[in-house]
Amino acid sequence: MPRFEPFRALRYAAPDLEPLLAPPYDVLDAADVDALQARSPQNVTRVDVPRGGADRYGVAATTLDGWVADGVLVLDPEPSFTIYRLRFADGHGVARDVAGVLGALEVVDAGAGGVLPHERTTPKDSTDRLELTRATRANLSPVWGLSLAAGLADLLAAPGELVGRLVDDAYGRRVEHVWERVTDPERVRAIRDLLASDDVLIADGHHRYAVGRTFRDEVRAATGRTDTAAELTLAFVAELVADQLSVEPIHRLYSGVDPAALRAALERSFVLTEVAGDEGTVSAVNATSMVLLTADGAWRLDPRPGVLDGVRALDGVWLETTLDGLDPQVAYHAGVQPALDAVTQGRAVAAVLVRPPSLAEIERTAREGLLMPPKSTFFTPKLKTGAVLRPLDL
Repeated sequence: MPRFEPFRALRYAAPDLEPLLAPPYDVLDAADVDALQARSPQNVTRVDVPRGGADRYGVAATTLDGWVADGVLVLDPEPSFTIYRLRFADGHGVARDVAGVLGALEVVDAGAGGVLPHERTTPKDSTDRLELTRATRANLSPVWGLSLAAGLADLLAAPGELVGRLVDDAYGRRVEHVWERVTDPERVRAIRDLLASDDVLIADGHHRYAVGRTFRDEVRAATGRTDTAAELTLAFVAELVADQLSVEPIHRLYSGVDPAALRAALERSFVLTEVAGDEGTVSAVNATSMVLLTADGAWRLDPRPGVLDGVRALDGVWLETTLDGLDPQVAYHAGVQPALDAVTQGRAVAAVLVRPPSLAEIERTAREGLLMPPKSTFFTPKLKTGAVLRPLDL
């Protein structure tokens, strides 16, 4: 089972975190970064999303070191865990109060167990994150893990020492982010021991975790040691329970394929029933069924009896099985309206709205050592970067 350890965190000294923090780097475009950096010369994107030429990683490292020297960032005097609470209304309007813990998660070899991948990943250049880690010697953005051990939510219910709070209205959703430091030895031990008792499933941040493995191996080769800070990586871990997670689907956008051929392939596995193509109707239908969108209309997809027997009951797997051999180009997007827009504006010849997998299916897949298709789940809301940074030179 994986180690999960407290560490001495770097935190912003300023009480107002709103101008300083940012969403994860991989959801930001250039305009987002411009807007964030306009808020403050100390916004975390100046380190986490380095800009410029070949020297940008060195500049990021110099900036980070300067913030520490100038007291913009302050190192905790002792190791701690940080409870991270997210309070929001999910896509169905249900109020949620999610609690996870920020700590240092063990970096294990691929296939070794303990820390399990959740889904197959799409190709992505990891060089940027690796170069940034090498230069800054810090974990800047956490991996999101799900603990399969029961009881973590209960351990995190009592408050810790409040060290930060902000309310974010980005993406049309109000989210309260709260960070609380935990240093009490007994509570730290209880959290550490519980998380070491069962597997942790990576929900988001597979590439960051893989970069952590590469960096760990480089440090081992350079030092001959297996006891450095590179043996672990920054992670937010929550319990895999229904009331602690908000899971939304990531829909499929298809191009590079004849829409008639796509529909014919789908009709071999599904009965297509036409529905109104407005967002409200499509969203309501998508709550219980997959939905095909094309320029000609919208159709509910219901599995034909017996055709998909023996195929794991995951929408992404059903689609991969049904479209095998057709080889369309696939893009991914959360949200019904963006999928409708992509089709009506001609950026996709068709879209299929999928449903999120159940938490039971997520756990079952992990326990059996299997992987879901790419982009099977969208865990919301996104974590803020910058509230807790983890130095790798201590």
